[in-house]
Amino acid sequence: MKVTGTAHKVGDHIDTDAIIPARFLVTTDSKILGDNCMAGLEADWVKRVKKNDVLVGGENFGCGSSREHAPISILGAGIPVVLAKNFARIFYRNGFNMGLVLLELGDDIDKIKDTDQIEVDTATGEVKNITTGTTIKAAAVPPFMQKILDVGGLVEYVREKLA
Repeated sequence: MKVTGTAHKVGDHIDTDAIIPARFLVTTDSKILGDNCMAGLEADWVKRVKKNDVLVGGENFGCGSSREHAPISILGAGIPVVLAKNFARIFYRNGFNMGLVLLELGDDIDKIKDTDQIEVDTATGEVKNITTGTTIKAAAVPPFMQKILDVGGLVEYVREKLA
């Protein structure tokens, strides 16, 4: 999958309550959650986002409580890919389970600035910063995880396997 969009950069240690505050956990509707994505960080943050934009986090993105609502809200905001220095482990697995692509870039994350135009190729792990002309190589999504992403997450993957 290739995604091209604007980078929306946030800081280090963005927890799941910043991604989707607890007051919105009364639903799993991706539209409602998406409309409130990052409301714990900035009330109107999501209004800057367009479909296929890329969320760029720092260190330990997705830390805090384990809630599937966090990756659902990111997807509901129209963001199919999150790049970060690294991810909290439970968020990492929840993201893929919900169908959200997550790529760890380590210190190369600093080569991306807020509002840069980014192209991500999840099959190769290549991240092109169109604004600066820089290319970053992340690890490609492993084939077994790509299968989960291709069908929209773990629930759909299991349904497909059981059919």
